[in-house]
Amino acid sequence: MSTMNTDAETVVRAAYRAAEGSVLDVQGFMDLFAEDGVFNNVVAGETYRGEHLGDLVAFMGALAPDVHRELHRFHVMGNVVAVELTIRGTFTGPFETPAGTIHPTGAELNIPTADFWYVENGRIKEFNCYVGLSVMLAQLGVQPDFASAVTASAAVPS
Repeated sequence: MSTMNTDAETVVRAAYRAAEGSVLDVQGFMDLFAEDGVFNNVVAGETYRGEHLGDLVAFMGALAPDVHRELHRFHVMGNVVAVELTIRGTFTGPFETPAGTIHPTGAELNIPTADFWYVENGRIKEFNCYVGLSVMLAQLGVQPDFASAVTASAAVPS
């Protein structure tokens, strides 16, 4: 962990604190962003802006109300903050999918994640989150359907 406290570090640590299950201050999280700030859930291909900046924080709080981010490595490079972390929690909330709802199982979530924060003038300009989605889905009991993929690929003309 870095011992030097910078403006960028203070802002990022405040964002993590607001997203903790014991706090879950979605508006406080959103207020840390610049007016034109953006939150990119890179692996899922999702981008959040404006009134939607807190959507994923609220989603994770509903999925695992005890959500906690264990910060392993915290690097501050000027206005850029890179963090290696694990998102932990208990799957006690429903998980909505295009195929229907996966009901809570009480499974423990330990999701490897890397976050990159870009801070300008004391506000988050851009937040790029690389969550281990395949690990998360496996922990939720969602397994890949390789048989369907093989069948679909066989139907494609060569």
